[in-house]
Amino acid sequence: MGALVVVPDYRLAPEHPCPAAVDDCYAALEWLLTHAEELGIDPRRVVVGGESAGGGLAAAVAQRAHDTGIDLRLQVLIAPMLDDRTVVRAETEGRVSVAWTVPSNRFAWTSYLGHAPGEHEERPYAVPARRTDLSGLAPAWISVGEIDLFHQESVDYARRLGEAGVECELTTIPGAHHAFELVAPEHPVVRELRQARVAAMREALRDA
Repeated sequence: MGALVVVPDYRLAPEHPCPAAVDDCYAALEWLLTHAEELGIDPRRVVVGGESAGGGLAAAVAQRAHDTGIDLRLQVLIAPMLDDRTVVRAETEGRVSVAWTVPSNRFAWTSYLGHAPGEHEERPYAVPARRTDLSGLAPAWISVGEIDLFHQESVDYARRLGEAGVECELTTIPGAHHAFELVAPEHPVVRELRQARVAAMREALRDA
């Protein structure tokens, strides 16, 4: 696409819990915009995106960008980790998942939040799905496998974005588990999904 890609090396939990990772990613966005001229980019045409935990951070950055007056063209959320309450729901249902398990999810959210999943949490951007008002956010492109532990939270977030008037394209992949793109990168379904994702980004980055 001829686009510049910036990959922030954000701090990791549990050594650096929330909001360290979001702060680092947002700082990278601010740096990009501040240095747009010397980098040769158009600051009006910026996309944020990520996969899994990175998808959750991208959603949080998109929320923070909106609140601070930064306009983004698109947020690309690939099997995003959006809602700590999924841990409690999955444990109650006795859910078993492939590749990313319920115990792994509990450990990750506990490490990141500094408290057990599902407990009271009011820090902005800590848990993207807990934000009550999604209106005004950047358009979203979301993909998730149908047997991914994050499937329901991704579907719910996409629905809420749409209800808030945010343009959102959701793609669900039948029979796909978490990180399936890494397991079978040349599978026809994966190639088709990548092409769709690139097409969405290309369209978003087009000069108005």
